[in-house]
Amino acid sequence: MTTVTYSVPNISCHHCVHTIKMEVSEIPGVKSVEGEVESKKVTITFDAPATEEQIKALMAEINYPVAE
Repeated sequence: MTTVTYSVPNISCHHCVHTIKMEVSEIPGVKSVEGEVESKKVTITFDAPATEEQIKALMAEINYPVAE
């Protein structure tokens, strides 16, 4: 199991966090998605077949790109 925390500058409200949770949770292998509006961070726990590349690609696709 892998846990990653990303900085996501586009998070501005709880609706943003909800959208990210709903979308990222659809990826097979994703176990949990937690987000914080105040810190603009998202923590995702996942196993295979999910990959960081897949998660980052989806985040960019839904307009919440991960800060590098």
